[in-house]
Amino acid sequence: MQGHGKIALTSAVAKQRFPGTWAGGIALIVSPILLLAGILLRSPYHFFFPDQLAAYDKHPLQMTASYSLFGAGIIMLWPAVLLLVQSIGVSKPRFALWGGLFVISGLFARTFHAGVDHLAFQLVKTGGVGQAVNTVGDAYGAFHIYSTFNLAIILGWIVLAIGSYRSGTLGLVQSAALALASALPLGVLKGTTPWSIAAAGGLAVAFIPFGWTILRSTPFPGWLKIGTWTLIVCAGISLFTLFGRMG
Repeated sequence: MQGHGKIALTSAVAKQRFPGTWAGGIALIVSPILLLAGILLRSPYHFFFPDQLAAYDKHPLQMTASYSLFGAGIIMLWPAVLLLVQSIGVSKPRFALWGGLFVISGLFARTFHAGVDHLAFQLVKTGGVGQAVNTVGDAYGAFHIYSTFNLAIILGWIVLAIGSYRSGTLGLVQSAALALASALPLGVLKGTTPWSIAAAGGLAVAFIPFGWTILRSTPFPGWLKIGTWTLIVCAGISLFTLFGRMG
């Protein structure tokens, strides 16, 4: 991997900046795994929305797990991308600026799509597959402000890939793999295609070794501290989930 000295510099800088090496490094490793798991879980079913809704009707737990894992992966991408942007920005600030702005803006669009997916699945529960298909079909293609970011996220991954290579943050193979993320399908109730698997796999090739390098460059905090923070995070997630369901 290129730029080991640069990684050390990036790690030192990231310790003083949000989100930090631990949050960013873990996100780099976990986010592509979550995305790939979600994509593979829905792979037995056809790509278009009527088939995704029909699959939910017959296999609700599997499809809920698929879309939940994918959504969690999207959420975890922002600290991963932010840490990558900081590394690129050490020597290539313009690539970092525009690539980061485009990709993170696009993640808002994907989060919006996840909300629509959830609502569509609830329509299957309340009115059946036929009514859900008709409702989604009638509304499909309606304008929303988040569609403005669709092109941004496609271009953003390419800009980040170029910046990663030119800055020495990632090698040629990893940078090319990162560019594959631009092929991840956009929109509501999207199933799995070979491009989906290639895009998530490309993120794994680019992000996981980088995240591992970042974590290895960070002093080990000790098992007691790791255990304490694990309990705090688990308790926090439980509290946030409970509070969110109350709302």
